[in-house]
Amino acid sequence: MPRRLKVYQTSLGFYDQAIAAPSMKAALEAWGADSNLFHQGVAKETDDPKVVAATMAKPGVVLRRPVGSNGPFKEHAELPTDLAADEAGAGRRSKLKKQAPPKLSDKKTLQAAREFEREQKRRDAERRKEEAARAKERERREKVVAKAQAALDNARREHEEKADAIEVERAALDERAQAEETRWEKQKAKLEAALRRTRD
Repeated sequence: MPRRLKVYQTSLGFYDQAIAAPSMKAALEAWGADSNLFHQGVAKETDDPKVVAATMAKPGVVLRRPVGSNGPFKEHAELPTDLAADEAGAGRRSKLKKQAPPKLSDKKTLQAAREFEREQKRRDAERRKEEAARAKERERREKVVAKAQAALDNARREHEEKADAIEVERAALDERAQAEETRWEKQKAKLEAALRRTRD
């Protein structure tokens, strides 16, 4: 049987956020929090009737409103426009009479819990889909990198083979040049000796 939902609220970035979830852990996961916001004192369970009504209508969905405002929580909230005006109105808001949370029937609570589970499954499926897409992109990138590395390795091997062949040719030319120098020295010495003899 699905667990009863509670309503949790926090402020992250430019938004106040609220969600109907079965536990603090589930709320933190839905908010994408890296740390325990409840222990840090920046998240709490709320019984504000408007927040409870809004979140129970969309259990498991993170609802937002501009930070510091007292507007309604929505799935797609606008960014805050005038934080100074909101802060000025905060004093007036604190004086408002606290209302009792709305009474929710067991049927509505159970339905909200089921909808939360559906939303959580949808979020999990979306997360898996995103992870699969990231893995596919990583695999594609790795293939491209491997292909580029293979092309570089082949080109390097080809260059080294050509450089080795040129080195062999250069050594053979040096040897031929040395042999020619030796032959010339012998021939020159012989011819010079013959020339000296003819002059004597």
